[in-house]
Amino acid sequence: MARKANILIAVNDGNIERALRQLKKKTEREGVIRDTKRLVYFEKASQKRRKRKMRAVKQNMIRLATTQF
Repeated sequence: MARKANILIAVNDGNIERALRQLKKKTEREGVIRDTKRLVYFEKASQKRRKRKMRAVKQNMIRLATTQF
């Protein structure tokens, strides 16, 4: 299910703005926000499969379009 995120940020010299920027970057890299947004609403298994299949089709179309030229 949801994985637990453990993000440590060191605040040096009382520079809160820098620490907030680091926190934002680390949470973005870890995918914490994306995972929480995904878990906010329930999605049926069939909808998940359909989304995954549509993403694969789109990526395949992009890959084919770039290799033809």
